[in-house]
Amino acid sequence: MENTKNISSIKTVNPFNNEVVKQFEVMSKDQVNTIISKADEAFKNWRKTSFAQRSAIIHKVAEIMRSRKEELGKLATLEMGKLLRESIAEVELSADIFDYYASKADSLLADKKLETPIGKAFISYEPIGVILSVQPWNFPFYQITRSAAPNLMAGNTMVLKHASNVPQCAQVMEDIIREAGAPDGVYSNLFIPGKDIESYVNNPKIKAVTLTGSEPAGASIAAAAGAKVKKSTLELGGSDPFVVLDDADLDDAVQTAVYGRMWNAGQVCVSPKRVIVPESKYDEFLQKVKDIFSKLKVGDPMDPKTDVAPLSSEKAAADVAVQIDKAKAQGARILLGGHRVDRPGAFVEPTLITDITPNMDAYFEEIFGPVFMLYKYKTLEEAIELANATEFGLGGTVFATDKEKAVEVARQIETGMVYINHVTGIAPELPFGGTKGSGYGREQSEAGIYEFVNEKLIRVTDSKNPY
Repeated sequence: MENTKNISSIKTVNPFNNEVVKQFEVMSKDQVNTIISKADEAFKNWRKTSFAQRSAIIHKVAEIMRSRKEELGKLATLEMGKLLRESIAEVELSADIFDYYASKADSLLADKKLETPIGKAFISYEPIGVILSVQPWNFPFYQITRSAAPNLMAGNTMVLKHASNVPQCAQVMEDIIREAGAPDGVYSNLFIPGKDIESYVNNPKIKAVTLTGSEPAGASIAAAAGAKVKKSTLELGGSDPFVVLDDADLDDAVQTAVYGRMWNAGQVCVSPKRVIVPESKYDEFLQKVKDIFSKLKVGDPMDPKTDVAPLSSEKAAADVAVQIDKAKAQGARILLGGHRVDRPGAFVEPTLITDITPNMDAYFEEIFGPVFMLYKYKTLEEAIELANATEFGLGGTVFATDKEKAVEVARQIETGMVYINHVTGIAPELPFGGTKGSGYGREQSEAGIYEFVNEKLIRVTDSKNPY
């Protein structure tokens, strides 16, 4: 049996002051395999329940989350630092997604009739078993919900390996789903470090894997799943372009870009990480950005007056500071911010960077923090080329008064999502996912419930030889 005394990687550390709040014992290999086996046993009965039975439980999950939204919001803020109002909004969004699938799964997974000249044929959508969900810390409730809501409604069971810095959020979701009436084993949490997860992909009772995280983590998990012929979905981050066209309302565009970038202290895969504006509007746009930056308040995420929260951990803050320093050393201009905040906690100043060129790391990499990078372009072709000059392809924004023109530009941006006059957003009915280095597969919407079901063809005919 593994040594479970080393609990350093599974703990709550409040990033506002870097104080350790609570620690959790790492599960042994035997404990994890027992949980997976229990999920496999639970699947045998859960798959036979009616949509109405599952729906009642999943609607109850949403109800409980809404009734406890302030408590859950405070827990998320305590563990990973985001503004309390953002945490509460995340809980409400998660409840909406649970409700969406509880209401829609029956019709989405109804048999689909196929046209055939002889007899009849249809697709039966059937659950496949235990899904392993590996999720990050930046949206501790929403990330769980994206995979749990559709898969539980489809009749699958799930085991969750959440990020090691949000263990209380992970545990409370298991508690809520059980409180709502889910049988034992239908949804279970695993307290294990990330380095151990790949070995559990090999467990034959795990039928598929969904992961949101870094590109190296996604590549290793996808390889492990592929080696066992198991399906996976991956969402691996992004470096989203925010393209401003000549006719855009600059005040609206600046507000959207700045506050979109500062959302969750910049720790959002789909925040506008590269803001691309016409050369003719560049100086005016830059001044408006500076005006907003001068009013941003960094501080206590529980304080409703705070605009920019701490990052999720001391390591996260240190890593972002290194990226900023490297950009400066390579010739970029740090116009505002660029330093750690002189106070306890995982804080980084809201930072404005310009004059970034292709010979700099910042031109290509994702900076997961409150760092606003501004670019200029002379021609629309140059703007599109710049928008696509990244290995990532998650989301993006085009800002313009002429919406038809904006859609033309959106079609040329190599991402899984493009929003017009809005930062890449989230809604239960809209698919979420990327292309290129940002991964594959879709979550949310109708697409999300089809990822891990067996689309079984059933053919009925009276003829022994229909062809």
